[in-house]
Amino acid sequence: MNEEYINLPLVKNAVEKRFELKVGDYTTFIDYKEHGQKIWLIHTESPPELQGKGAATAVIEKTLLYIEANHYKLIPLCPLVAAYLKRHPEWERILDDSARPF
Repeated sequence: MNEEYINLPLVKNAVEKRFELKVGDYTTFIDYKEHGQKIWLIHTESPPELQGKGAATAVIEKTLLYIEANHYKLIPLCPLVAAYLKRHPEWERILDDSARPF
């Protein structure tokens, strides 16, 4: 994660059903759905002003940390999250059994 994002808080916006990372005047986010202790990550989006600057990676990493810290199991539907998980297999530890083999 880029150093500029480390101290920015991740917000779980339960109303809009998305995890948000506010960077200056812009917000990058991941849409999610949850049921019980399972979370489906559906779509990641960054505004054009943040694209190519690591904001999407930062929101993914912070969301994965949140999922692990809160004992959820992950079902990754978002292609960007799936690609991140393939590059970082250590996160397979939080995958729901239904998401295996990944």
